[in-house]
Amino acid sequence: MSKTRITILGAAGYTALELIKILFRHPNAEIVAVTSREDKRPISQVHPSLSGLLDLSLEHLSPKEIAARSNCVFSCLPHTASAKIVPELLACGTKVIDLSADYRLDSPEKFQLWYSEPHPDPDRLGNVVYGLPELFRQQIVDANLVANPGCYPTSAILPLSPLVKSNIIEPDNIIIDSKSGVSGRGRAAKLDSLYCECNESISAYSVGTHRHSPEIEQIISISSGKQTTVIFTPHLTPMNRGILTTTYSIPKINNLTKSNVIDVLKIFYCKEPFIKIVDHLPATKDVAGTNYVHITAEVVGNRVITISVIDNLIKGASGAAVQNFNVIFDYPEKTALV
Repeated sequence: MSKTRITILGAAGYTALELIKILFRHPNAEIVAVTSREDKRPISQVHPSLSGLLDLSLEHLSPKEIAARSNCVFSCLPHTASAKIVPELLACGTKVIDLSADYRLDSPEKFQLWYSEPHPDPDRLGNVVYGLPELFRQQIVDANLVANPGCYPTSAILPLSPLVKSNIIEPDNIIIDSKSGVSGRGRAAKLDSLYCECNESISAYSVGTHRHSPEIEQIISISSGKQTTVIFTPHLTPMNRGILTTTYSIPKINNLTKSNVIDVLKIFYCKEPFIKIVDHLPATKDVAGTNYVHITAEVVGNRVITISVIDNLIKGASGAAVQNFNVIFDYPEKTALV
């Protein structure tokens, strides 16, 4: 069987490194090119852990050159950079899995409001499949372009969607509290990501203004069939990787119990290979380096509480991208991910 030829755009970051490591294990994938805005140099100089493993150098390639080499492109570029080249890649018949935020939101107005820039490919917004197989697998199967979810949204949407879809919690006034490892801020040098700034400290950021808020509201609204509002507060936590998300919502059913909520989650995800509904309180180390999501729930007073953990670089980014790749190209969904 011939392998699917892959180009990775923006290969210098943490997400691209994790993607490369996963694709090494994939029997049906061949990485044929890696690109970056950095100087042309061996990828092993950018990511020393790849020394002796991937004999490719970073290149500057046009969309036509990329399409000539590749069946599939994983774009790890910053927002707006992907959307400037995706249209030409699609026109050349290349499938694209976009790990940026460019195609997650459903309107150019919403994108400009939250990203403070006009969208380079506005007519496509609202028609791109959101790459969360647990909710949109059937649409992903036939997709040429998939918008890979954000890490925080993945950790919040997966526990909340079954509950709003089952109509056991109110879709309004949901509170989401998330804590992420420092790798979630990316590899570029930033003052608040420096060791002396974030070590031995935990801090909230982008309170009420984080760009993942509209993404979460958009997908939860699809699940509930009603407009959803959330209050989302992210926190930077002094660890390398992982996200722990706690959500608080109001029950719609009198005398709702923990067992009721757990049963809804278990039934909803009974056939999902990467979702584990657990009875204990999960920790980020439980899923580190994996594509798994661990979810539990509690009912305290008049609140339904869910707790979920993911690896922000795997299920929150590169692992989800490979999961989408497997769905699109009809490979077993767990390939290279277990």
